[in-house]
Amino acid sequence: QVKLVESGGGLVQPGGSLRLSCVASGFRFSNYFVSWFRQAPGKERELVAAITSDGGVTNVADSVKGRFTVTRENAKNTVYLQMNSLKPEDTAVYYCNAKQWPMEYWGQGTQVTVSA
Repeated sequence: QVKLVESGGGLVQPGGSLRLSCVASGFRFSNYFVSWFRQAPGKERELVAAITSDGGVTNVADSVKGRFTVTRENAKNTVYLQMNSLKPEDTAVYYCNAKQWPMEYWGQGTQVTVSA
């Protein structure tokens, strides 16, 4: 059974940090390009960060550059999103996406709330 499971979300104060994890099972995760997306209430889903299958190339959105970092451990079938200096505008449901054409999988999401 194919699964992507995100975890690590929660409530954090502005300026705080969280590390999200995305654990895959049921497919050859190490071959897949992985992205993190987020969706805030009333807004469209947006790309936050991405990482190539071998972890050699990463990219993050301008809105989180310098604060968020994406990494992966293929031996653990896991991708991480380290989020530092969190802001209220980072509040959203964060989703993990794994893609290798023509296959694509989504996780169920994890809520991140940044509030005092």
